[in-house]
Amino acid sequence: MELQKKLEILADAAKYDASCASSGATRKDSTSGSGIGSTGGTGICHSYAPDGRCISLLKVLLTNRCLYDCHYCINRRSSNVQRAAFAPAEVVKLTLDFYKRNYIEGLFLSSGIIRNADHTMEMVIEVARSLREDHDFRGYIHLKTIPEASVALIEKAGQLADRISINIELPSEESLKKFAPEKSLKRTRQAMGKIRHRVENAKQVRREKSPAAKKSSESKFATGQSTQIIVGADASTDQTFLKRSTDLYSNFKLKRVYYSAFSPIPHPSAILPLQAPPLIREHRLYQADWLMRFYGFQATEIVSNDLPNLDLDLDPKLSWALRNRHLFPIDLNRADKLLLYRIPGLGIRNADRILKIRRFTAIRITDLIRLRVSLKKILPFIITPDHHPNTRELDHDNLRARFAPKPKQLELKLTT
Repeated sequence: MELQKKLEILADAAKYDASCASSGATRKDSTSGSGIGSTGGTGICHSYAPDGRCISLLKVLLTNRCLYDCHYCINRRSSNVQRAAFAPAEVVKLTLDFYKRNYIEGLFLSSGIIRNADHTMEMVIEVARSLREDHDFRGYIHLKTIPEASVALIEKAGQLADRISINIELPSEESLKKFAPEKSLKRTRQAMGKIRHRVENAKQVRREKSPAAKKSSESKFATGQSTQIIVGADASTDQTFLKRSTDLYSNFKLKRVYYSAFSPIPHPSAILPLQAPPLIREHRLYQADWLMRFYGFQATEIVSNDLPNLDLDLDPKLSWALRNRHLFPIDLNRADKLLLYRIPGLGIRNADRILKIRRFTAIRITDLIRLRVSLKKILPFIITPDHHPNTRELDHDNLRARFAPKPKQLELKLTT
């Protein structure tokens, strides 16, 4: 098979893995997939480096052949898809060629499981080793590791990559047994725990003042790890997803948990849902995840046993505020930082700006306008010297309807 054809197959197969942030998008008015500015067919995606830079990556699978039979995966053993496989040298060549043409700044490499987990990891590692040692490649490398692989191989992958990831796929052991019988949540957590220990150890060595310590092999390890969870393939509630994310962030210090809405695949398994979940559910989970990571929210505040799923019509912070109306309105000139973070329509940056401004003068509505705060969303929840909302408005049942999206206009299609 020609190298270009392999690239088309294996770049397309890699698009389902969201744990490097995003995939290249194809314009709706472009059917050929070529031409100046085309983003389709080459496997180029965008991610973020440890220092915050947005970078372009070559995103491919080493092979889409796989021994596992995960029901939700298009590359599963029983799937009727066209198969292809790169030799490690071919991935190295593609990466260097794309890099020299300034198309990419790095590589995201994953793979189906061939022969066994260790054999697959050895081939993935060989790509990274050749780039680093044979070609002195200093670009960004993200490697997808396999929890069933030996500790020594995961250690080697971490020494060569800038970031590594292990996909947890589904949030519970019960779901994995049903949809991915070859995988185990327990094994994945064990692998994540070892990676966390190695990442923290490398950071500690790099913080030492000794130049010799910083150059030692102990200091060379990936800066962190991430994972991906599939949403909508099983019956798990948003509460289950957010509890699992809390567990991963607190116990393994993950950089990101990526939520990927289940997408129906050709020749699907009979136990899969017939339709994909609404994409807004994936979006709401990302918003809730953001609240937990940066705004001080706990998963138990966002979802509960009584309300196990997120409100699809409202963002999670606004939904929480409407359920806790007794806490509002909040005085912008007296509230502490964490309370400011909980006001709908007020982000972290503007909350921090308000804390600085009010040291010298009282915050007024004109200040919020200058900060470009959404007045429609924030006004019912705040007090300023020139604004005192009617408390009856906060208690009114129609307050939610004020923020909910308007119903879509239905179209009547006439046929002849």
